[in-house]
Amino acid sequence: MIRTHFFLFSALIMCRIPAEEIFQPTLVLDMAKVLLDNYCYPENLVGMQEAIEQAIKSGEILDISDPKMLASVLTAGVQGALNDPRLVISYEPSLHSAPKQEAEASPTREQLLSLIEHVVTYDKLEGNVGYLRTDYIIGQDVVQKLGDFLVDKVWKTLIETSALVIDLRYSTGGQISGLPFVISYLHEGDKMLHVETVYNRPSNTTTEIWTLPNVLGERYSKDKDVIVLISRHTTGVAEDVAYILKHMNRAIIVGEKTAGGSLDIQKLRIGPSNFYMMVPVSRSVSPLSGGGQSWEVSGVTPCVATEAEQALQKSLDILAMRRAVPGTLSNLINLLKNYYTLVERVPALLQHLVTSDFSSVQSAEDLATKLNTEMQTLSEDPRLLVRVMMPGEVAAPFVEKPIALAASLPDNEQLLHALVDTVFKVSVLPGNVGYMRFDEFADISVLAKMGPYIVPKVWEPLQNTENLIIDLRYNPGGPSSSAVPMLLSYFQDPAAGPVHLFTTYDRRTNHTQEHNSQAELVGQPYGAQRGIYLLTSHHTATAAEEFAYLMQSLGRATLIGEITAGSLSHTITFPLLQPEQGITRGLTLTVPVITFIDNHGETWMGGGVVPDAIVLAEDALEKAEEVLAFHKNMGILLEGTGQLLEAHYAIPEVAAKASAMLSTKRAQGGYRSAVDFETLASQLTSDLQEASGDHRLHVFHSHVEPTSEEQLPNLIPSREELSYIIEALFKIEVLPGNLGYLRFDMMAEAETVKAIGPQLLQTVWNKLVDTDSMIIDMRYNTGGYSTAIPILCSYFFEPEPRQHLYTVFDRSTSHSTEVWTLPQVTGERYGSLKDIYILTSHMSGSAAEAFTRAMKDLHRATVIGEPTVGGSLSASIYRVGSSSLYASIPSQVVLSPVTGKVWSVSGVEPHITVQASEAMAVAQHIANLRAQVPQILQTVGKLVADNYAFVDIGTVIASSLTENINKDSYKMINTEEELARKVTDSLKALSDDEHLKILYIPEHAKNIVPGIIPKQIPSPEGLEDLIKFSFHTKVFENNIGYLRFDMFGDSELLTQVSDLLVEHVWKKIVHTDALIIDMRYNIGGSTTSIPILCSYFFDEGHKILLDKVYDRSSDSVKEIWTQPHLKGERYGSQKGLIILTSAVTAGAAEEFVYIMKKLGRALIIGEQTSGGCHSPQTHQVDDTNFYIIIPTSRSVTSTEGTSWEGKGVPPHMETPADTALIKATEMLSAQLHSSR
Repeated sequence: MIRTHFFLFSALIMCRIPAEEIFQPTLVLDMAKVLLDNYCYPENLVGMQEAIEQAIKSGEILDISDPKMLASVLTAGVQGALNDPRLVISYEPSLHSAPKQEAEASPTREQLLSLIEHVVTYDKLEGNVGYLRTDYIIGQDVVQKLGDFLVDKVWKTLIETSALVIDLRYSTGGQISGLPFVISYLHEGDKMLHVETVYNRPSNTTTEIWTLPNVLGERYSKDKDVIVLISRHTTGVAEDVAYILKHMNRAIIVGEKTAGGSLDIQKLRIGPSNFYMMVPVSRSVSPLSGGGQSWEVSGVTPCVATEAEQALQKSLDILAMRRAVPGTLSNLINLLKNYYTLVERVPALLQHLVTSDFSSVQSAEDLATKLNTEMQTLSEDPRLLVRVMMPGEVAAPFVEKPIALAASLPDNEQLLHALVDTVFKVSVLPGNVGYMRFDEFADISVLAKMGPYIVPKVWEPLQNTENLIIDLRYNPGGPSSSAVPMLLSYFQDPAAGPVHLFTTYDRRTNHTQEHNSQAELVGQPYGAQRGIYLLTSHHTATAAEEFAYLMQSLGRATLIGEITAGSLSHTITFPLLQPEQGITRGLTLTVPVITFIDNHGETWMGGGVVPDAIVLAEDALEKAEEVLAFHKNMGILLEGTGQLLEAHYAIPEVAAKASAMLSTKRAQGGYRSAVDFETLASQLTSDLQEASGDHRLHVFHSHVEPTSEEQLPNLIPSREELSYIIEALFKIEVLPGNLGYLRFDMMAEAETVKAIGPQLLQTVWNKLVDTDSMIIDMRYNTGGYSTAIPILCSYFFEPEPRQHLYTVFDRSTSHSTEVWTLPQVTGERYGSLKDIYILTSHMSGSAAEAFTRAMKDLHRATVIGEPTVGGSLSASIYRVGSSSLYASIPSQVVLSPVTGKVWSVSGVEPHITVQASEAMAVAQHIANLRAQVPQILQTVGKLVADNYAFVDIGTVIASSLTENINKDSYKMINTEEELARKVTDSLKALSDDEHLKILYIPEHAKNIVPGIIPKQIPSPEGLEDLIKFSFHTKVFENNIGYLRFDMFGDSELLTQVSDLLVEHVWKKIVHTDALIIDMRYNIGGSTTSIPILCSYFFDEGHKILLDKVYDRSSDSVKEIWTQPHLKGERYGSQKGLIILTSAVTAGAAEEFVYIMKKLGRALIIGEQTSGGCHSPQTHQVDDTNFYIIIPTSRSVTSTEGTSWEGKGVPPHMETPADTALIKATEMLSAQLHSSR
């Protein structure tokens, strides 16, 4: 692609007029050389020169006689080829002919100070905000000369400010060397940070830029805000400053997107011509942004976009907002403490707010969003809300709305009658349905005074109606909900006693009040039996909403209309942040001050009340009449459903319980929320399934009567039909390892199976019957007919004895049928010995479940996948009366042949639960593992027989494993870990040796295989530190030495570090008068170093036999003697020596303790050791991930035939391990004291 681009590019820019110097082909080659030597993306230039040379040779040229036009064409070509707009070519005939200027001398201090005055401006703005404008990033040389001046005159003015604005809007570049100075003053000093990497092409070097460990003066506190202003003119190093601070999360960037310039761009002459090229020679490879992204070309995008002219004011507004955060948070915390009604949530809520990070807040909208997010995380209360005020809006302090009380009513009876006529509208609709509308909730005292006028005019005309419609569509509630309990009481039954309506807790008064129905009412109650239909709209609010919510919650009314306003009187809105200079929009906080707990104990969190039937408000009355008509017949539907259950459901006692539940719930008004056949069917289905625990029970609505499944006609299909049936039903395959695969997605009827039997054998069964094991895929089988189950199961058992699969109890006939395998089948049986794997999913149901359950109960298959759906063998559909409701009722239950109990309706639980999509792979893995088991057992037996330290026992183990290959204990292995546990248990049972065991180590963990991966020897530099860390020495009072190490090293390694050991360990304790060696935490290791350690505690010139060890690999006994030559001095045989032990002491440490005890050289104090073994060997079992650890050597010194291996070394003096050291020092101190 690169070569193609440059071919086109070079063809475009070449010219064929040889007389003009500017059109010589060498110009193009010179331009290529400039790029190759200087362009900071050399990887984009691969193949460029060859492409240009090829273009020149091919003669592909273009006539361009104007040099300036040629420069433009060259620019377009190179920018298009490299996709870099910074590459610009110009024609400047007078530039290189100018007289060469002498190299400028270094500027004087005065010149540098003048430069600073022109490029640096600083000030302290209102609000203690520092302002620093720099139009050029000065380099390291200037900083070194003027650093003191900059700190004293500029930085000291800014360091005390509470926030800093750095203005780079007019900065057109600077020196790269100045970067670390600018960034370091804004970064904490205790950590150095890699902020930039710069690649320079001319020098072909890469330079990392880090913050400085030390700066002149103080750093700007990391807790103070920094804002950087940028514009479309900001370019070069200034862009890098903004980019770095943005990605450090140290500054908020405000303004316009920057120019997208370069760190270092130079104008270079193209050969000897008058053409020049602007070339970026350095590039940024930012370590902060990830992926090496950069600001070059693309520019720096601001955090807050605004026009450059408004950027400073915008930054001041942001800082004003951020200054307001602590005060706002404090106000919020105080309001929550004093007013939030869910008191138990307040401490955690306040703690969460105090510890939240508000560093990203830049506006009132940001703060509101952040506060709402944090509050919702802990409170989960949608009523608790921070809102952003509109511009110009002022939040007034909360003032209680005045409540009209009885005292404010006139005493004139005529006026009171007129008031009742105005507020209430009452009528009796056709069908003796009462209608009452009132558009405001009054205080309880007002109702008490107006009661004598309301009852005769409003209530008495409604008393004898059969149902009542209450119209709240135009009722916005009122400032008081004190009348709600009294109004609710009119719709309860006084004879049933007080009914708990709701509970309120008012945070302002810290008062909890239980609201119960009232027995003493003006006029007669409407009672609890007649239907109430309550109409709502989105205007229904406050007290009217409370009344609607509670009538619905109490099961006393059916709500019809629109969702209510959600404007409860349970909250108060407070000003949280008032607009001020720099803050154009304030904040308010809405706090719930009342906890409202309904009759079910649920806290109402506000929000609009959702009607049972949602319709437009204007259609609500008509809908109410429709629902009322439906409810008149609902009792018959509920009773009919209960009767169908009791007559047909498979388990009579469950049916009686569910039917009783329907009656009870109906009496309690539990079905008033059902407004049509669909909602009633849904509610009945949910209730019946919950009451019975049977998800198969289902009530549904249908305008068309469902038809029962018809039996397939007992006709023999044609050959073509047979082929189609088999192809549609069955999928087979023989997988690697001679593993059969059979899938069928429907259980066919027995007669169909018999009819297609011969062709089924030929096309399906005969291809699978000779496989070594089989997968039967039921993941997509939703059931069908159960009559073929005995046929299918029989193929996986022997003819005799026949197997009892299950028993079916049919409620409709009250008859039980036992289902058994068949004594004869068509074709060859698969038999009872080969493994079967059944795959299941949440879709597997009905007859497919019965087959799976039977195979699982009889331990004939391993079930893998998801729990099945829990369907039934047979479910009949019954019509509820003459309605359009239908009930699907399971009429059969299946009894287990093993337990005699009903199979659970929750489905079949697999042996191995995995996602259905993974079941196939798991089954194949298990089949492969089980196929390997016989060979693994044989190999393990042979390895033990050939290598175990106890020859006779090894032979017995090998024989036993071989005999058990076909036993049931190894046939149902599902995982490698399970196999390793079973084999290890067998090895331990046969050998009584806990160290003889088998491990399964997955491929990814091969580096931890014990004894397989060689241990890495540390570098010489690390050995000294390792020794100091591994060995602990002390000298106690009375010159008693102490030595502790927790693992034995290999003798070869110890020889390499012997000088270090003597110097850093042995010399510290060798001259003590007695020694304690602490083996309480020593877990063993290599036994090859034991002779060396023992030798230090015996005298030179006397060889002592320490132990005899039998090695199975060489079938020889090796004698272990003390060493004649040692590094450093011996401790000798005369000074006191005590060894401390514990139950942790193992392996090589036990061998050392055993030898020293047997030879009488040391007193052993502590606990009996663990009973380990000599260093075992690890063998891989064939080419598997199983490894067997075999003890291959043992001590044979003891004349009694006893050893420490597997039993441990008992101490001379038994004492708890944690007190052994104290005991030892006391004994040695007493001994040394008595000998002096």
